[in-house]
Amino acid sequence: MNIAQLITEIKAKQSYLCVGLDTDISKLPDGISKDIDGILAFNKEIINATKDYAVSYKINTAFYEQLGSKGWEVLEKTRELIPSNILSIADAKRGDIGNTSTMYAKAFFETMDFDALTVAPYMGFDSIEPFLKFDNKITIVLGLTSNKGSLDFQTNDLYSPPLYKTVLEKVSQWGTMDNLMFVVGATKAEALKEIRAIVPDHFLLIPGVGAQGGSAVEVCENGINKNGGLLINSSRGIIYASSGKDFAEVAREKAKQLALETRPFTTHL
Repeated sequence: MNIAQLITEIKAKQSYLCVGLDTDISKLPDGISKDIDGILAFNKEIINATKDYAVSYKINTAFYEQLGSKGWEVLEKTRELIPSNILSIADAKRGDIGNTSTMYAKAFFETMDFDALTVAPYMGFDSIEPFLKFDNKITIVLGLTSNKGSLDFQTNDLYSPPLYKTVLEKVSQWGTMDNLMFVVGATKAEALKEIRAIVPDHFLLIPGVGAQGGSAVEVCENGINKNGGLLINSSRGIIYASSGKDFAEVAREKAKQLALETRPFTTHL
């Protein structure tokens, strides 16, 4: 799936919703076995319940990697459950010297056939270039994150301009809006207008809505571009909205609620 197809899906569903599959065995609801098989069963239920509103699914690979080889197997099977018309994101935050990045890119773009992958830009161009070489794949670079530690480097007053702005300006020159996105935390909504001045055309992946306190409406008010340009992610706020046997129905309602909340911002598409 490419950016043009993503835009088509956003228009069709009038939604910017990205559902995060950060599935934790200890948080699986009633009626689901708390084991490897339970993770896959849970993911299947969540995808089926939310696919009418989701334009993307983001799988945080750490929740699967920590389970070893069986976790990787569930990760691959979960990827296969994502419909072809919905963008699949591996939230793996990779990035290393060129040859290693090439192997990471092959793992996620070829072997597991994800549409997109999150990467860290700290090591510079030669750590990101291998990902950008893959046709019809999207590299999502960490731009401005919502964790408290972002103050240490990204927005530290010692840097002028702030480091995150330098990252956005530099990295945006390495790719195009067709193969490059940026991660911007929803709790940083006040910075979105400035970010849009730097990267007016690129899509932004916005985590932090829901459980982390970010506002989807504020994100849209400050971050929309002519193509929509947003993927608004909610993970815990949707998938763990209920711990009962009604978890799938409640997840669907939460997904619908978030999609409807941002629908007024799709009318220009």
